Amino acid sequence: MKKLMYSSAFYTLLGLLSGLFYREMSKAENFSGYSQLNVTHTHLLVLGTIMFLIFMVIEYQLTLTAHKQLFNYFFYIFHLGVLVTVAMQFINGIAAMKDFSVSPAIAGIAGLGHIMITIAFILFFVLLNKRINANNTNRL
Repeated sequence: MKKLMYSSAFYTLLGLLSGLFYREMSKAENFSGYSQLNVTHTHLLVLGTIMFLIFMVIEYQLTLTAHKQLFNYFFYIFHLGVLVTVAMQFINGIAAMKDFSVSPAIAGIAGLGHIMITIAFILFFVLLNKRINANNTNRL
């Protein structure tokens, strides 16, 4: 459970720092348009902070960590997916503010981050199903 709590706190810190970075960078560059840097703050707070708080509540109710290997796959793939996705948002956002062009590979890497998040959610629902079935069996 502490892994989930520390993860939530980590993403809260990253989310707040990314919001600060966006505000200061947009002021420094005198930038008022849209860039992907605008949404990194929200992505980190929602996919990181809020999701890990939700995972923590579900862990408390269903003990997801009882399936240690499956839980770890989900946990680390989710982290990797969120961090890769947000890193590519940072690169695209900074490039937009600096008026640089970026390689289409950045979009491809961001797509891989989204795929990792999708795989992590699939693993999460498999894990959730196993724990619900285990809890129902224990109640009989």
